[in-house]
Amino acid sequence: MVKNRENLRIVFMGTPEFAKCSLEALVKSGFTIVGVFTNPDKASGRGMAVKMSPVKEYAISKDIPVFEPAKVRNNTEVMEILERLKPDLICVTAYGKILPKEVLYFPKYGSINVHGSLLPKYRGAAPIQWSIINGESVTGITTMYMNEGMDTGDMLLKEEVAILDNDNYETLHDKLKIVGADLLVKTIDKLLEGTLERIVQVDDEANYAPMISKEITKIDFTKSAKDIFNFVRGLSPYPATFFLDENLKRYKVYEVSYDINVETFRDFEVGQICNISKDHMQIKCSNGVINVVVIQPENSKKMNITEFLKSSKFKVGDKLK
Repeated sequence: MVKNRENLRIVFMGTPEFAKCSLEALVKSGFTIVGVFTNPDKASGRGMAVKMSPVKEYAISKDIPVFEPAKVRNNTEVMEILERLKPDLICVTAYGKILPKEVLYFPKYGSINVHGSLLPKYRGAAPIQWSIINGESVTGITTMYMNEGMDTGDMLLKEEVAILDNDNYETLHDKLKIVGADLLVKTIDKLLEGTLERIVQVDDEANYAPMISKEITKIDFTKSAKDIFNFVRGLSPYPATFFLDENLKRYKVYEVSYDINVETFRDFEVGQICNISKDHMQIKCSNGVINVVVIQPENSKKMNITEFLKSSKFKVGDKLK
């Protein structure tokens, strides 16, 4: 058995900033990274400039070989690369591709994943977002051995992270990426020590966190004010929630607060603007109101509500969709 960090040959697979944090922790901890797999460069932004993934940028800066297969399944080139690299372990953090069994079980120590929830809760592609949307007060990181299921492998280590009322997707993501990086290092150290324990997941306790599509980001004013509050912050700043005005113009919403003690507005319909002042725009929900804090009109910039209302034509009674 490999006894130290330097002699353990690791292939790392990941793509976004969340994954880069794990790769950086491995490098700084003295592990030998023999290769990195990441998603291919893609065009993004208004100018559609081609950008490297954060993982690729970091790997290049450390002279680590980078591989960008368009697909991993049924790809002989991937297997040839692994044969050449001879990894003892594969570490996966937010790679964005499903790994076939011939890849998962290729190294003698298998493949370990960093997942952004307390498994078996929130298996799937968007655990951070859904934990906020669903009003959870705690989430965390689980490291796990990967198998052929969707986040169904044996659990290894866990660490809890509180979800605060002022957290949104961005802030919670940034907390979890640090916890995940640290927990990955601890997991591999326990593997090297021979003290790593496996815990089988109980499928009956599982739920799923499917990928976020733009089709589900529309605010539903028939929901409770607190549910809308959680929905908005769970998708902020990306992809962001939205509503439509009476002319079907789109407004992205990045931050709201809410109030459920609003008897004054009981005669308004759900979705109506029920109060406007120089720094407030309140919208009726099923059991209260939401107060829009940060908004972005279609074809305009993001702004706080005070700036927005200086030029807005919204008025009390307008119905939003």
